[in-house]
Amino acid sequence: MRDLQPFMWPGDRPDLRLRIAIAFVLLVLTKLVTVAVPYAFKWATDALTIASNGTPVPQTEAGWFAAALAAPVFLVALYGLGRVGMVVLAQARDALTAAVVMHAVRRLALQVFQHIHRLSLRYHLKRRTGGLSRVVERGRTAIETLTRTALLTVAPTIIELVLVFGILAYQFDWRYVLAVFITLAVYFWFTYVASEWRLGIRRVLNEQDTDANSKAIDSLLNYETVKYFGNEEREAARFDRSMAGYEVAAVKTYTSLSWLNAGQAVIFTIGLAVCMAMAAIDVRAGRNTVGDFVFINAMMIQLYQPLNFLGWVYREIKQAITDIEAMFRLLAEEVEVEDKPDALALAVAGGVVRFEDVRFSYEPERRILKGISFEVPAGKTVAIVGPSGAGKSTISRLLFRFYDVSSGRITIDGQDVRDVTQKSLRDAIGMVPQDTVLFNDTIFYNIRYGRWDASQEEIEAAASMAQIDGFIRSLPKGYDTEVGERGLKLSGGEKQRVAIARTILKAPPILILDEATSALDSYTEQEIQSALESVSRGRTTLVIAHRLSTIIGADEIIVLAAGEVVERGTHGELLDRNGLYAGMWARQREADQARELLARTGEDADLVPKEVMSSSAEDDMDKPPVIAVAAATVS
Repeated sequence: MRDLQPFMWPGDRPDLRLRIAIAFVLLVLTKLVTVAVPYAFKWATDALTIASNGTPVPQTEAGWFAAALAAPVFLVALYGLGRVGMVVLAQARDALTAAVVMHAVRRLALQVFQHIHRLSLRYHLKRRTGGLSRVVERGRTAIETLTRTALLTVAPTIIELVLVFGILAYQFDWRYVLAVFITLAVYFWFTYVASEWRLGIRRVLNEQDTDANSKAIDSLLNYETVKYFGNEEREAARFDRSMAGYEVAAVKTYTSLSWLNAGQAVIFTIGLAVCMAMAAIDVRAGRNTVGDFVFINAMMIQLYQPLNFLGWVYREIKQAITDIEAMFRLLAEEVEVEDKPDALALAVAGGVVRFEDVRFSYEPERRILKGISFEVPAGKTVAIVGPSGAGKSTISRLLFRFYDVSSGRITIDGQDVRDVTQKSLRDAIGMVPQDTVLFNDTIFYNIRYGRWDASQEEIEAAASMAQIDGFIRSLPKGYDTEVGERGLKLSGGEKQRVAIARTILKAPPILILDEATSALDSYTEQEIQSALESVSRGRTTLVIAHRLSTIIGADEIIVLAAGEVVERGTHGELLDRNGLYAGMWARQREADQARELLARTGEDADLVPKEVMSSSAEDDMDKPPVIAVAAATVS
């Protein structure tokens, strides 16, 4: 509640604080009218009783107003007016506080959303999207529930209870106060015990709900994989197991709610019966009127509604606190990479990128980079190659500062990337990843994502450079074509070209190309490669390569193995050394030649051993040459 206070009483919004103040005044007025309504009922009953006995309506020195009050019809009208006033004042209070409640929901939801984006890549690699979305969704709902119940239910009920005790003491005597107090004490005790029992059931329900939601989203995100392996039944069974647990917990939740409601009704009814019995005895004894008997009944019945609601409110508050705690745990998740308090914006002059004895590990026991040092001169292109697991992709993640280095440092124009703001650092770097994921929006939106202030002409020019403008214009909706979730409506090559266009539009001084043409056919690859060379000209470019043919013209090629630089030089120099790079080049050339043989002879590619077609620069170097196998297959 302490953490929620700034959201419920926003210091930057005096208009909302004024709304809360007015709402509190209306709240007090509502409760005053609420407790006054039974008086009108009492007076009308007494007036009718006197009239039915033939006793004349009493006249007092107060004149016509007092006489009017004694008239039963007027008192009934006053009773109806009081009930209307209760509703109108309550609705006005609710309308005033709606803006406060929804502002609190919006602010906290935004804070959580921003925090999730600030969390490190390490966190996002281990999170479960479905479970995370459920935590945020339930937390947002809990904020609304808790804010509404605190402003609209708890405070009004407390005020009403105080007024009821005061009226009972004034209108009756201490016995009634004691009876109502004992009733409420037992009622609250039972509600607390039963609600605590139900909370354990509700936690299990939430866990099963989160698990089922996570499995459903995970399965849908991997729709194609499910289809590839024909595992629809297995996925359905997996989801149904989670839903079975949810079903059991849900049944227990509703059953326990029935027991709670029944117990509350029994306790309150006993208290009501005791009070009415005492009132009946006092009427017979002449200490009270029939109106008093009706009054105590109306007062207790009227009190039962907020009390019954208070039992629900207690359960909802406890559940809301549980859900909000989960959200606050998310907010408490440590941000691994943060800007220093005195961080300045990155000032890019030439764009020289330097790695100085960089060491890094995702886990302490597994070292990924072991003292990497190299430099990418301004305007030059440096390629990183090596077997799978050598640490190539880690280098790009460290440059983007998705992680901080364990030791050593990375600089751009002499500025340590840890000393500058992350936004300015990432603004200066363009990235074309190997695995492109697009937003579920239009092609126009996804290309424009590179630079929001770009004009239509600039977006089209970037698409043209990426060799995708013609394809887009051939679509019925052109640039307004929806790409589907994660861009699944486009082919791999089309998605890749959209990503290239997005980066071209950004026009950063530093480029990272993580095998930017991996999803393209040979013909399109050559066109895109020339476009990328044109775009990278004059820019500092770091290429993470798997196809060695794409980095022949690099100013320097760095060969990684087991997290260390084992070779470096130009393409020709590395071939002359006949080392790891030369072996990788030979294996890749063998695979390319096998494909060419197949293309010339028209043979089915399925006849060729898969080790030929899948051969890449990352394959192990101890495998035997396969060109002979390919030639034998073709012949």
